[in-house]
Amino acid sequence: MLTNIFPFKFTLDATLIAGASLWALALYLSFSSLSQWLIEQLNRWFTVAQASLYASTKQVENTRQGREAQNALYASIFSIVPFLMAGGLCNWGVELSLGRSWAISMGILACIGCGVYELGRRDGQSN
Repeated sequence: MLTNIFPFKFTLDATLIAGASLWALALYLSFSSLSQWLIEQLNRWFTVAQASLYASTKQVENTRQGREAQNALYASIFSIVPFLMAGGLCNWGVELSLGRSWAISMGILACIGCGVYELGRRDGQSN
């Protein structure tokens, strides 16, 4: 199907996508305070950028609730992008150092370790 749209052939490496995604999840879990800060900043930026598109403040106030929900969704989705890039770099580093067969295994181990860390961090904050 994609060969009908694009005049050239490209392949998607499933191992690369899986490894980068696992590392991105591990980084997202381990740096949860950074991800929350990033979501807040993106939400603020989307709100300001979208409000500048309206001609009057009355129009802005009429659509505030829907825009805020939409901006929160976009901010949470776009906050994943830096972690995907960093996860790709981590996966690339593991492939270079340990070999291709270890990339997904190390990503799974990183996800488990960072998940346990995040659970402990949240439990420590609640106590």
